[in-house]
Amino acid sequence: MSIKKISYLSFVVLLWNAINAQYNTNFLNYRYIGRSISANLDFDAGSSGMSSKLVDKLVMGGHIDDDLKKQSSKHLRASNNFGILLNYDLHAFLKGGKRFDYILGFKNQEVLNATYTRDFFNLMFYGNQMYKGATANLGNCNVNALRFQEVKFGAIMNKIDSVGKIGVSLSFIKGEQLFFINTNKNSSLFTSSDGKEVVFNSNFNMAISDTSNKNITSFNGVGASADIFFETVYKSKVGKKSLLLVNANNIGFIHWLNNSVQYSSDSSLRFTGYHINNINDLKDSTLNRINKDSLLQNLSNARKENFNVNIPTNLVIINKIYFGQEKFCLSTGFRYIFNANYKPYVFVEPEYRYKNITFMLHAGYGGYVRINVGTSVMYNSKNWFLRLGSNSLQGYILPKSAYGQGLYFSLAKKLK
Repeated sequence: MSIKKISYLSFVVLLWNAINAQYNTNFLNYRYIGRSISANLDFDAGSSGMSSKLVDKLVMGGHIDDDLKKQSSKHLRASNNFGILLNYDLHAFLKGGKRFDYILGFKNQEVLNATYTRDFFNLMFYGNQMYKGATANLGNCNVNALRFQEVKFGAIMNKIDSVGKIGVSLSFIKGEQLFFINTNKNSSLFTSSDGKEVVFNSNFNMAISDTSNKNITSFNGVGASADIFFETVYKSKVGKKSLLLVNANNIGFIHWLNNSVQYSSDSSLRFTGYHINNINDLKDSTLNRINKDSLLQNLSNARKENFNVNIPTNLVIINKIYFGQEKFCLSTGFRYIFNANYKPYVFVEPEYRYKNITFMLHAGYGGYVRINVGTSVMYNSKNWFLRLGSNSLQGYILPKSAYGQGLYFSLAKKLK
């Protein structure tokens, strides 16, 4: 199997295996729902170098034509990123004392993110024909796929200085699945001008959890994480009331157990004696004997051992300014996800409330895409809370030329 095909299959398999409350945090909704039982879903996906339709074809299958590839290649830079975040949970804020409530939750989190070069994209979709007499840069690429479940316990103090709130929770984590690969700067693929020689310089590190035990009941790792939340009202020169919210969650790690495997490589493979026009078209029976298992064994140092991996830590900061009778609100915010190939994300959200219904618009820059646009609606009554929206609609509206899709949903039954 060719180097290109191995890279392509690995990428597609990871995409296939990948697929909360907004921003993957439950504390942000507490000011609306109070003591309650809630179900939450948060899906967020984006790429700075692939269109929505192209990713859909990779994940779901289908024909990828030249026009679709060209549409995505227009967005490529020297380095590009990609990410999918999927979280769903059941949470409850339960009665504690006069100044605090307890939080109990069960959550599933799935993370897939990557950084890839323009040359890696071209090799994956076009082969090495365009690189005759040249070297394709495969350095500083990485893929991180992670799936885990957690049980959460904590509390929120809701009358700090009469109006402020502080929340803290701890989670026990069960690691289900991990795939991680990182290439160093000198990884490359050289093709001679006559197509008779291909040289693959490999310099990478890779880690995989137990591949024989892959389902939601798998216990391939154990870990812990913490969530911290802070909310306070403050005086400002504009608006009737101002509110600052800070939430950091998923501060933790997973210890992957002994059946996990780590690979490392700093080697060079040279293929000579064949006329190779394009590594997409390798059909010689001798070359067909090169399979991905033997190639990986020849390239790398494999060892079974336990190791620790930090999970993506999510930081959200939001400032809200209310106007009039608090029917209008302007929110500005910042989000960053550590260990996730995520770019700093800034956003603005104007809101309008009419009786029990609030309408919101969203515009942001950064993250896994360059520009995000979205909207949401929230219903908040004495007994029920419902919120439905998306921060990324452009991938649905312009699937061939843009990427960015998202959906979040929260439903809560309030408790007396």
